[in-house]
Amino acid sequence: MIAIIDYGMGNLRSVEKAAASQGLDVLITARAEIVKSADGVILPGVGAFPDAMDSLKEKGLVQAVHETVEKGKPILGVCLGMQLLFEKSFEVEEREGLGILPGEIIRLPGTLKVPHMGWNSLDILHRCPILDGIPDESFMYFVHSYYAAGADEGTVCAVCDYGVKVPAAVSKNKVFGVQFHPEKSGDEGLIIYRNFGRLAL
Repeated sequence: MIAIIDYGMGNLRSVEKAAASQGLDVLITARAEIVKSADGVILPGVGAFPDAMDSLKEKGLVQAVHETVEKGKPILGVCLGMQLLFEKSFEVEEREGLGILPGEIIRLPGTLKVPHMGWNSLDILHRCPILDGIPDESFMYFVHSYYAAGADEGTVCAVCDYGVKVPAAVSKNKVFGVQFHPEKSGDEGLIIYRNFGRLAL
């Protein structure tokens, strides 16, 4: 079973439906003990970083996420969920993140319209398990105003160009993140969930 973490912020039903369509046995839950016992974890999210961290702490889910990583179980952060995996964010105010990946979340430069909303193509830098079967220059759907800066080059699997090189997919051991929304990205986006499901077997 793969737990989809419900911390009150995210398009949970869309993620659930998309993951289930790829054969994943998924359960939306806010209970830390269920997250800890799951074979894999999806951390979705839409909204502001500080509110998300507050909610995760209030529900006792920060430790559950860290235990998932420590046990070597796969975890996938989606959009805000990916950003939460990093050390800190400057959205609204400076706040610590989960600290699982090095780097910080900063606002996109104002050279282009912010938020970055719509389709953009992936420049795949190196293959990681969640990108198996996804062609280079595939288009994915993005909605975000902040991005991961200073991410370790070895963890960044793919970028997109939006005035800066935005890390679009990251991978470290069994920790994965995508800045785009796979559930809104058509057939190629759904491959992300299919690949993640294989990792949780």
